[in-house]
Amino acid sequence: MPSELYDEFLKIWQEDAAYMKGSPGCIQTQLHKGIAGSRLLVNVAVWESTEALFAAFSKPEFQQSAAKYPDGITAYPHVYEKIAVEGICVA
Repeated sequence: MPSELYDEFLKIWQEDAAYMKGSPGCIQTQLHKGIAGSRLLVNVAVWESTEALFAAFSKPEFQQSAAKYPDGITAYPHVYEKIAVEGICVA
């Protein structure tokens, strides 16, 4: 993300995150920023189900808010599931 868009992005993301946190099925969200000059931000959100996420994401209020992000901001939304790796982590 271009550094001059950081403050604007953060303001819009805060509004979107507050909306999502108030939506049924949202458990938590956490924004992470790369260090050492990285311009990458990663939002990790935990939902009760993909259906709950889809319901919140599909509402017109969220779609209108998401359209506010300025040019130069690129999002790559993905849905992940936890996996177990023996001796390292559990699902």
